[in-house]
This record gives sequence, structure tokens and C-alpha cells, in this order.
Amino acid sequence: MNSIFFDLSFVDQVNSAVMSFVTEHGDFFHDITRVLLIHFLVPLEKFLIGLPPLGVLLAIGALAWHALRRWPIVIALVAGLYLIGCFGLWDKLMQTLALMLVSTTLTVALGLPLGIWMSSNARLRRVLEPVLDVMQTLPTFVYLVPVLMLFGLGKVPAVLATVIYALPPLVRLTDLGIRQVDKEVVEASRSFGATPWQLLVDVNLPLARPSIMAGLNQAVMMALAMVVIASMIGSRGLGEDVLSGINNMDMGRGLQGGFSIVILAVVIDRISQAYGKGRRERQALRKNNKGGQS
Repeated sequence: MNSIFFDLSFVDQVNSAVMSFVTEHGDFFHDITRVLLIHFLVPLEKFLIGLPPLGVLLAIGALAWHALRRWPIVIALVAGLYLIGCFGLWDKLMQTLALMLVSTTLTVALGLPLGIWMSSNARLRRVLEPVLDVMQTLPTFVYLVPVLMLFGLGKVPAVLATVIYALPPLVRLTDLGIRQVDKEVVEASRSFGATPWQLLVDVNLPLARPSIMAGLNQAVMMALAMVVIASMIGSRGLGEDVLSGINNMDMGRGLQGGFSIVILAVVIDRISQAYGKGRRERQALRKNNKGGQS
């Protein structure tokens, strides 16, 4: 029955191309790995682990208060992080946070300029949209294979795989937010002599801020979804406990690690969503909160 099918398998061709690429450029990618580890990941991880937990909790509480201005939510968020420490997972929380910070920084550094460029270039948008579709729909384990071949096991491939997975929503929502800026406002700014840079910095980006922050929020949530998969390729952190629970059929440990990831996701989500709201919306919310308390 199989004789009716043509042989269109591309396995050998892809393997040959990837191996040739690794052979020719492997040293370059190992240098990137060394730079990211020595200058970013390892120092940041050591710094966060070395901080007093009380200071970290107070700092996050202050940040949450500045964003939300609602004591019950702030106390609940800080209590959730304190609970992770009570689970004995504080150091792993800091390792996960370091991975998240580096991944998010790289995602913003790549996604924000790309989204801005897409918003002003229809041809680039037509080219990138199918690429972003593939990045969002391609199973994670498929692009983990070339990443592992180029960078080996460890934290760096985990960061890069996270960036690939988290980049599309930030690019798309940055592009969408800027294109949805009121054209009359843009034309008025141009008529007053605004340069393209002033138009971008003073008009487009501030007005597109809610959409951009929504993209950043989605990128962070997708990055957190990669925590467990990242632990499979050598990245430590909260995902390590979930993976260990799966491998050893230790439901308690896996559930504890998964619950800790959920707490971290909720904390980041609530704070980033609050900062994603416009200034007037946040001020109105604060007035309503004060009115309700009085």
C-alpha cells in the first residue's frame, strides 16, 4: 500500500544542513554561551540569591503597591512569595527569576524594535507574520534540538528557547498598538514639526503603551510556561522540582513546584497588568478605591 506514496522525507537533508552549520559556526555560538553565562546569568543569579529574602519581599511589596494601590492584593502577593520560601524553594525561585529577567530583557530588546519596524513597513509585516505564526505554533521540542546542538545543555539554551517562544506576542501587539494610534493625532504632531523620532517617542509609544504592555505581559506568561521545559535541558529553578516529581512519581514535590510557579505567575501578571493601564485609568482606579474605603 505504501507504494502509492512518493518519498518526500527531508530528514537526511535537514540533518546534513544542521550538522554542517554546527561544524562551521559552533565556536561562535559557544562564545555567545560563555558571554551570556559569565556576564549575565550567573552574576544575576548569585546577586538575587545573595539578597536577604525580607528585602526582596519588601521590594516586591513596594512595587506592587506602586502599581496596584490596593493593600489586600499587595499583601496576598507578598504572602504568596513568602509561602514559596516556606516550601524551601526560595533559592530556586531566585534562579527562576534570574532566568525570567534575562529572557524578558532579550525578548524586549528584540521584540520592541521589530514591532516598531513592522508597524511602519507593510512589506516586512507580510514577511514576518508567517514566521511569527510558525514560532507560536511549532512544538517547543522541535526547535530545542538545533538550539541544543548549537549551545549545548544548560541555562543559555533555556533562555534562547524561551525567547523564541515568548517573542511573537510582544512583536504582534507592539505592531498593532502603534498602527491603532489615532491618525489625526499623528498628523497633528507632524504639522507641528515633530521629527520621526519625536513622533515615535512622544506620540506613538505612549499611546500604544497599553497594547505594548499587554504584549509584554503575554511574553512573560509564555516565558513562565517554559520553566518546566527549560529544566529538562539543564536549567535549574522551580521547574526542576516539577520535572523531578514527574520522573520519580513524587506527586507532592511536583505539586509544590507547580504551585510555586503559579504563584510567581500571578504576582508578575498582576503587577504587569497594572502598569499596562493608562495613567488616567490608574488614577481613576485609585480614586475609586479611596472612595470605597471612605
